[in-house]
Amino acid sequence: MAKIPSVLHEPIKNAFPAGNVCLVGTVLPNGFAQISPRGSVQVFDDEHLMLWERGKGTTTENMQDGSKVTVFFRDPKLRVPGVLPSGGVARFYGTAKIYKTDPIREQVWEKLIQVEKDRDPEKKGFAVLIKVERAEDLGGKPLTI
Repeated sequence: MAKIPSVLHEPIKNAFPAGNVCLVGTVLPNGFAQISPRGSVQVFDDEHLMLWERGKGTTTENMQDGSKVTVFFRDPKLRVPGVLPSGGVARFYGTAKIYKTDPIREQVWEKLIQVEKDRDPEKKGFAVLIKVERAEDLGGKPLTI
């Protein structure tokens, strides 16, 4: 399994609302990719990304245990110091696990940034952990930073 480089933990956590919202891709039943911005994407631990799913669209409908998920993160400021030299981009490929009532759901909720909690005041959403299987830069090279 791939590790999420520690140098990216804070930039991913602070991506939203700083203008670098992560894009989450899932596969529709017809084979096309569904790409959606998700401000709730954060690092759960070194091997998992997390998100709080509160949407009502096709991304939510297609998010199941075992779903293949791609997370696209871009922060151009990370190019200058060479953290992510290829466009300031990191791509993460993994598999989703849904948590609707588990203690992990509460852990994800606690880690969420306040602006995302405010968007679900009744806490109707659910947690998703994405086990990262591959982490790469824009050129497809493994993240080894």
